[in-house]
Amino acid sequence: MILLKKLGILALVTCLLFPASSVYGHGFGIDTISSVDVQGKRLSISVEMPMYFENDQDQITITATEDESKENAKNVTFLIGLFHNNEMIFRNYFFAEDGILPITVTPTQGDEIIIHGEQDSLLGAWHATESTPIEITGSLFNSGGLYNFEIEIRTIDEPTNIIENSTVYNADLSLIETVSFVQKDTENNDVEFRSKSYFDSVSNFKYDPEAKQVTFEMPFDWSEKQMSHVSVVHVETHFPKDFTEFLTPSYSGNVNGIELFNSSVSIDDYSEDDERVIHLVMLQDHLRYLKNEMKKSEEPIPDNMSFTLSTSEDMVFPLEAYTKSEDFKVNLSWDPLEIEPGVDTNFIFTIRDGRTNEPLRSSDYTFVLLQNGEEIHRTSGTAQVGGEFEKYTFGEDETGPTIIKFENIRNTGQETEFGLVVVPEFGTIALLVLSISILSIIFATKRNSLGF
Repeated sequence: MILLKKLGILALVTCLLFPASSVYGHGFGIDTISSVDVQGKRLSISVEMPMYFENDQDQITITATEDESKENAKNVTFLIGLFHNNEMIFRNYFFAEDGILPITVTPTQGDEIIIHGEQDSLLGAWHATESTPIEITGSLFNSGGLYNFEIEIRTIDEPTNIIENSTVYNADLSLIETVSFVQKDTENNDVEFRSKSYFDSVSNFKYDPEAKQVTFEMPFDWSEKQMSHVSVVHVETHFPKDFTEFLTPSYSGNVNGIELFNSSVSIDDYSEDDERVIHLVMLQDHLRYLKNEMKKSEEPIPDNMSFTLSTSEDMVFPLEAYTKSEDFKVNLSWDPLEIEPGVDTNFIFTIRDGRTNEPLRSSDYTFVLLQNGEEIHRTSGTAQVGGEFEKYTFGEDETGPTIIKFENIRNTGQETEFGLVVVPEFGTIALLVLSISILSIIFATKRNSLGF
């Protein structure tokens, strides 16, 4: 029996040493229209803007680059239309001698959109001078969601080289939107949920206390033209960590009745001090899968995403958590899954490189258990091959919120933690996991495709 237990622990350690599934980041700020043909030249057009308009002034930058030379196109006149919620905000000509068009945006009160700068005599295109940059003022970018840029190239190489019957290209960028929704729990108490969308606006948010599930909707164009440059859709659901009726070891999600992959639903108890965050992340291949599944019903494909987020009792090992610097990641499992007083619990873990996901050999660590802000256990060790386990037996009086900390990882002073609630039930201790996976949020302004 002892041999079998040792073999079981060894098997878990071995599993933890193999790379876990990737955690996908989110964020955007740039969308690139790649390799379009303009009078025999292959161009790439990029649109860049902030994810938040929080300053008195911010900037949009549109750039046209020649694919072959990798240099900016010359004497480009853009015809740019900006749309939000199917309404046009402006549509005007803009000229960029060096192919780079910076536009200063100054949000103001009032409905009128005003463009400041100089205009040429050919197309009336707005252009900057040394003393006068192009500036747009008015009520714009004052709400989150998806913004669509319709772009045409009307001149290139020479300011008078007007292109007739130009093609319309589309770039989509999003402003992050966070909205609060007050819902009722099973005892009719108010609970504040927050929805943070990195794609488009969330609506019809509801929490069902009986079903223990959250539902909400978001506009989405399932056409191939639109989906071809949507690389990620990411939505977060936030709620208080002390809202115990919706705390669960794991969650399941679906969109328009189609179940999401496990990798699309992740728990984050690290980003916010007082809130649990559930990330729903769908990559382009996931979106195509959802569309193909919807086609099987032979019903018309809707013009939105209808989300359902439900509690699940399925435990998914390993759990994972990053250090704040993201230099290190720790995978954690335990054995046995059901913890009983007086029974040894083996906490099996692997210390990994936060960027390559490779196990780190000869990793020093300090393993700490805390309850009510006080240590109940502390020990130090070295994970010789990156994976190791620590043994602890919970006592009858050691119940309630419990923190598992890994301190001073590889003697760097860096640490990470997992949160648990240890609850006595019929003589056993049931563990309600407060941290299944800790996401490393990497804003993908480095990406060359926005899509969200």
